[in-house]
Amino acid sequence: MKITEIRCWALSSPLAEPFAFSQGWVRSRGATIVEVVTDEGLSGFGEALCQGLQPPLVSAGIVRHALAPLLIGEDASKPEVVWHKLYHATRDYGMQGALVGAISAIDIALWDLAGKALGRPIHALLGGAFRTRIEPYATGFYRIRGQGERDRLADEARRHADNGFRFMKVKLGFGLDDDIAVMEAVAGAIEGRGVRLMIDSNHAYGFAEARELGRALADYRLRWYEEPVVAEDLAGYRELRASLPMPIAGGENAFTVYGFRDLIGTRAIDIAQPDIGCAGGFTACRHIAALAQAHGVVVNPHVWGSAVGQVASLHLIASLPVVHHSLFPTEPVFEFDQSSHPFRRELVRAPIERGSDGWIDIPDAPGLGIEVNREVLERYALK
Repeated sequence: MKITEIRCWALSSPLAEPFAFSQGWVRSRGATIVEVVTDEGLSGFGEALCQGLQPPLVSAGIVRHALAPLLIGEDASKPEVVWHKLYHATRDYGMQGALVGAISAIDIALWDLAGKALGRPIHALLGGAFRTRIEPYATGFYRIRGQGERDRLADEARRHADNGFRFMKVKLGFGLDDDIAVMEAVAGAIEGRGVRLMIDSNHAYGFAEARELGRALADYRLRWYEEPVVAEDLAGYRELRASLPMPIAGGENAFTVYGFRDLIGTRAIDIAQPDIGCAGGFTACRHIAALAQAHGVVVNPHVWGSAVGQVASLHLIASLPVVHHSLFPTEPVFEFDQSSHPFRRELVRAPIERGSDGWIDIPDAPGLGIEVNREVLERYALK
């Protein structure tokens, strides 16, 4: 399968009600969607995650001007070979950030193509599925004013519990006093309902404040404390891991196996969280998972993209072995963001849904197993 064309859409949709996480206000949702077309009439789709507040045109420009010229005529059935070509060709000005996100989109599209050509789901090409369904957790608790929203966030926790979520991730990083008040309200709202909480401060604090927050929440039996400090502060990660009782998670702002090498190898984290839409796609996440497995570090991917990124993450999670084997091991959970995002439901013909038991089935159709709605691509594309 020779690559003949690369198509790219930078999608954007304003939000009726903006919301905030610790790093800023989200006023629109974006996605960078890539289609790789071949001479055999098949094409595959991928996504470059718009990480944080990243405009979708950033990765789109990289795809169009830096990567597409390198891809025409390449064999689409060799995603590992193509990945290394793209990485090495852009290494002097890439290695991380939006450029690796653009490579991620190409790589996901190539694996989608391979699955379609062979009539197999991607998780089968990755070595097989260790699980056929996964339990989602509700990510939410964003702010619409900033501080002083503990009562509204407690109501949100009750709503997620009423909807059958047994795991919830609370966004913090709005000041220690406000964070602690929010956690007291959220925990009180779901007390006795069998819900496990995680927290994510999106690296809002330095080491001292991150440690103070972790100690204040020590009795909540958190499943993990995510991004307590900035990704560059490996020493801070290590010291927090040594001084706090809850597992430390990070990696949504780390890229490729090179970016995870020290994060995992220096025992800075308990849980690695690559996002398939920015860490390097399936190819890079396979490398990261192998590295983590060798060091006894759990991989539980970060998921914040459109329906394309969501489904790709399901295939990746299906293919991840359990790190600490036992008769009753701790299985990965799937991040199911509850914030407004039109490209999760409208972009594909059959968006991800929870079953009657609250779990999500892993797709088993060829490739990603999705049908992209091209009318939606054109409607939301930035010109």
